[in-house]
Amino acid sequence: MSARPDLSLLVRELRERLGLTQEKLAAKLGVTFPTVNRWENGRAEPSPLALQQIKELLKGMRRAGADLRRKFFPDNR
Repeated sequence: MSARPDLSLLVRELRERLGLTQEKLAAKLGVTFPTVNRWENGRAEPSPLALQQIKELLKGMRRAGADLRRKFFPDNR
């Protein structure tokens, strides 16, 4: 099993590409602002459910999120 790339980078890059604040991304994912802040600062990792929601956001971005999908979810197209 290979190590997953740093999820804090995924969360920050997704948020920046969507043009959202941490608060707005938290609302979109149904979590709290401190949760997103902890993810971005590497103090916690998204739950499996949150990762699924992040993957769906990336799919919705189409080409703009394709590189992140390949990097962070290589097994799932």
